Amino acid sequence: MPLRSQLRRMIGRDPAEEGRAGSSLEIFYDLVFVVAFSVASTQLAHFVAEGHYRTATLGYLLATFSAIWAWINFAWFASAFDTDDWLFRLLALVQMLGIAIMAIGIPAVFTSIDAGEHPAITVMVIGYIVMRVGMVAQWVRAGLSSPDSRRTCFTYAVTTLVAQAGWVFLALAPLNLRDTLIGAVICVGVEIGGPWYAETKVQPTPWNPDHIAERYATLTVITLGEGVVGTVALLQALIERTGWSQQTIILGLTAMGVTFAMWWLYFLLPNGEALREFPQRCFGFGYGSIPLLMACAAVGAGLHVVALWIENESHISDFAVVGALALPVGVFSIGLLVINAYLTRGQEDGAILGWAAVAAVIPLVTGLVLAGAGLPLMLCAVVVCLTPVLPVLVVETVAD
Repeated sequence: MPLRSQLRRMIGRDPAEEGRAGSSLEIFYDLVFVVAFSVASTQLAHFVAEGHYRTATLGYLLATFSAIWAWINFAWFASAFDTDDWLFRLLALVQMLGIAIMAIGIPAVFTSIDAGEHPAITVMVIGYIVMRVGMVAQWVRAGLSSPDSRRTCFTYAVTTLVAQAGWVFLALAPLNLRDTLIGAVICVGVEIGGPWYAETKVQPTPWNPDHIAERYATLTVITLGEGVVGTVALLQALIERTGWSQQTIILGLTAMGVTFAMWWLYFLLPNGEALREFPQRCFGFGYGSIPLLMACAAVGAGLHVVALWIENESHISDFAVVGALALPVGVFSIGLLVINAYLTRGQEDGAILGWAAVAAVIPLVTGLVLAGAGLPLMLCAVVVCLTPVLPVLVVETVAD
């Protein structure tokens, strides 16, 4: 009797396949990747609360970009070539092991940047390379199996390997922070330039628009859920130390409310339909979602900073505390509307999305102004968290 997951040729999926949904392996993959978001978010909150903004920003960008980029490459590859056989699964496991290693190395990156030393990225780079080598193996296998996509697959594999050589150099060379960041920008350019060249100058892969839209949506939902878990854990610890208070109740309700509104806003907009109608806009969606996912995970960090303020453990101004929440909420809400305006450019919904963006800006700016004027911090936080709520109301009440 043959194995259920016996090897299959990676000849490419049908991009017009009806009802294509994410597999259980892909969802498991997402759950593992969110671990890196959790670690990076915790570090971000800690260093923001200490007022170490440079450390918080640089460490968070390095950690989350690495995780998100590896996830993106797997998502688009699986959309085009997923065979769900034993080799595909094992190579996915290799990538999941890589994200676990990378997550272990994230705190050292923040600490070394904060100390002004050479960024301690070695462990994180090892994990990243494990992920990317697993991905290279997938691309090579697809290239060998699919003559029609061979040049495209090998272009992906080669550019990925070139970028990994750059990351190894950055991890081992005794560079200062500035030079490391310059090198990182170059490596990132190679990483994101490879897929663009392969898809636009060689030949597109047979990715499925609805499947891609679902994959991004699933990761967003899981990231939002991770933020809720983190907030509940913080509130539990806070209540054990100080007991129930008006502030903890407001924080809990606000956290749940803003997370729910972000979910509603994301699923209110038809990404799959837009990608199906305008597949040439896929890079705007795929790459534009990187800051959205970063912001999505950082909302939990912002709520964490507010919790630290309640405990008198933050060492920054009230305005900065509100800003730590306002920035990711604003980037997610307004950025999501901008991406959808790009995807649906020229369609009837353009004006509605414009008004929705204006609606998002109003509570965002109002909350920051109130914080600057010295009004109660929790009031300002609640106002800021209305940022995704008002666009939902606009779209729900105005759209056909």
